Amino acid sequence: MTEPRDGAGTRAATQGARLVLVLYVLLVGVGGAGGALVAVFVDDLSSPALFGLFPMPVSVPGFAAYGAITVAVVLGVPLLLVVYVSRRIEDPHATERR
Repeated sequence: MTEPRDGAGTRAATQGARLVLVLYVLLVGVGGAGGALVAVFVDDLSSPALFGLFPMPVSVPGFAAYGAITVAVVLGVPLLLVVYVSRRIEDPHATERR
């Protein structure tokens, strides 16, 4: 299959990447908002530990940061792997190298 010469394929790829980025940012925002809502509406919370290592403050900003960072990493790492693999597959010589 050949790419159109007018750049429509590149434009579609750019729009798709922009959509994924917007969705990623929105989901990270939802994670932050969810963390903030937990801190507001749940009583007697203990300090969350980011990745089980870094204690976060027991406050609305602390829980918001915990939610946003957790969602950003959980979604971001696989997304970066997909981007890496997709760029390697597009390279016609990627499968020939050893």
